[in-house]
This record gives sequence, C-alpha cells and structure tokens, in this order.
Amino acid sequence: MELHLHSHRWVARQPDWAAAAVAGFGAGGILMVLEVAWAAIAGGRDPWQVTHMVAAMVLGWDALQTTGYALGILVAALAVHYILGIAFGIMLAAIIAPFQLDSSTGMVLLAGAVFGLVLYVLNFYGMSGAFSWFAEMRGWATAICHALFGMSAAYIYRMMEKP
Repeated sequence: MELHLHSHRWVARQPDWAAAAVAGFGAGGILMVLEVAWAAIAGGRDPWQVTHMVAAMVLGWDALQTTGYALGILVAALAVHYILGIAFGIMLAAIIAPFQLDSSTGMVLLAGAVFGLVLYVLNFYGMSGAFSWFAEMRGWATAICHALFGMSAAYIYRMMEKP
C-alpha cells in the first residue's frame, strides 16, 4: 500500500494576476470596514481615527489634526487601502500559486492568515518608523484584522482564479 501525500513544493505555475488584484481590492475594503467597526464597537475612540491615520500616509500630518468624518480623508484612506490591498493580494497570489497553497480551502486560509500576520508585523513594527502614528494601533485586534485580511484575500483569490 502506497501513501501519497500532497506536497506543497514549488512548481512553475503563474498566478492569475487579475484574480489576485480583485482579491486584494476586496480584502482591502473588508479590512477598512473591520477597522472602523472595531473602533466604533470598542468605544472610547473616534471610529474615523483609523481613516485619518491611513490618509496621513499620503496627506501628511495635517490629516491627523482633525477628527470625525471628512470626505477627503475618507477618499484618501480608501485609495491607500485599495492600492495596498491590490499590491498585497498580488504578493499573496505570487506565494500561493507556485507552492500550490490553493489546493484546499483550509490550506489557502492558513496561508492567508500567516500572510496577514506577517503584514501586521511589517506594518506596525517595521513601518512605524516612517509612520509613527501607527504604533498606537498595535494590539491583538489589529493583528486579528490583518489575519482576516489575508484570509479574505486568499479565499477570494481561490474562488476567482482560473484553473
């Protein structure tokens, strides 16, 4: 009797770039909603504070000087989230496809969660040197949101990719 294990070793397989971009776009939107919802549910914070922090990446410190809802801030934050989401979705697909991590739903969700947690560490510990205001967002809630971003991007990619 032979035992055949499904291997996740590297093979020359190109990702579906369009599916990766759409997956990243969708997951970026999901992450933004999760961050705003968490701020509103947790209480004690302005739910729009996250949008101000993200928008400050392109608008500078002035975006951090205001509070509450502001259409310009929201548009800038959404643009940053979607652009980064697309880029990260493409990176994730570039990992998933050649290692066949999309062979099962569980495997792709695990790969996405790990990817999201790596992004969390890079974003909130590595990039906080350039964007110091992100240091205050470090914590388990933000880590979970990033794991869910990775899982969403990976799952959407798996559902949309062409065989």
